[in-house]
Amino acid sequence: MRESFYKHNFKMIPKKDIRALTKDEIREFFVENGDKAFRGNQVYEWLWSKNAHSFDDMTNISKETRKILQTNFVINHIKVDNIQRSSDGTVKNAVKLHDGLIVESVLIPTESRTTACVSSQVGCSLDCLFCATARLKKMRNLNPDEIYDQVAAINQESLLYFNHKLSNIVFMGMGEPLMNYKNVLLSIEKITSPEGLGMSPKRITVSTSGVPKMIKKLADDGVKFNLAVSLHSAIEEVRNRIMPFSKAFPLEDLREAIKYWYDKTGSRVTYEYVVWDGINDDREAINALVKFCKYVPCKVNLIEYNPIDDGEFQQAKSQAIEDYISILEMNDIVINVRRSRGKDIDAACGQLANKKS
Repeated sequence: MRESFYKHNFKMIPKKDIRALTKDEIREFFVENGDKAFRGNQVYEWLWSKNAHSFDDMTNISKETRKILQTNFVINHIKVDNIQRSSDGTVKNAVKLHDGLIVESVLIPTESRTTACVSSQVGCSLDCLFCATARLKKMRNLNPDEIYDQVAAINQESLLYFNHKLSNIVFMGMGEPLMNYKNVLLSIEKITSPEGLGMSPKRITVSTSGVPKMIKKLADDGVKFNLAVSLHSAIEEVRNRIMPFSKAFPLEDLREAIKYWYDKTGSRVTYEYVVWDGINDDREAINALVKFCKYVPCKVNLIEYNPIDDGEFQQAKSQAIEDYISILEMNDIVINVRRSRGKDIDAACGQLANKKS
């Protein structure tokens, strides 16, 4: 196709991020302007499965076509602005977005797999007192492509540093995923698509602080990924104190939503649970958790706490952790103890707050 043809036949539209368009919309753009529909397929492949950062990367498309794409569209690709590597192999990315805002994502390696911990919002709208991210105001939701880009970047780092593809994804970075519901689900659709990264949804976990209405919506939408809930206490007063937003979401409502999730999906939930010294480290707290766990099949991840200051939230003593483990196991509740990774670079759970290295 000649440049003169484009000049006279292509309709000029306001420049927008091309990745906000569906494949059909990109195909339609070419058809409406005198080209073949398959050109849209080629562009779509470059945007997603080939993760092109610019139109110039699209080497099997003519220069004239690339010029028209540049005239009409942009690719608001993320930029990994800074990379930190921990002594334990963990990698933290400071990710610059097209508008200059920064989020963080983490690559967590173990002997058997690599996991991407990705962000869904810039900052966070919730107010969990023990979380560094909660001290940042929520500035905006991430777009589906910005979430996707974090995963694609970590997949490349997994190949570079550990010689194998990314194996798991957790939405446990900055932000509350269910407060960015539509974009999170669209990003997962792209991540799991054969035209994207082709990852299994069963290797993806979305972690929420507990928004009952949205947990039910997940179940109604028939999602195939895993659900984790940051519980931290099954005693209403304690949970409300450490997670003030939860006053609007009583434990009874949360429990009902989780049962609804299980009845609709058949998938057990994971409870993320940190034990703090003097807060939830006694027998009453353990018994309350056991009772909460009895409502639906579940498992518990006991998470090592990563202090963000010298305040009231400090890691519980080892005996308290052992008490949790023994009593949960005695009640046939599946339990995993998650040791923190990347603490020396502020990359561990609850530490993501855009600190400068």
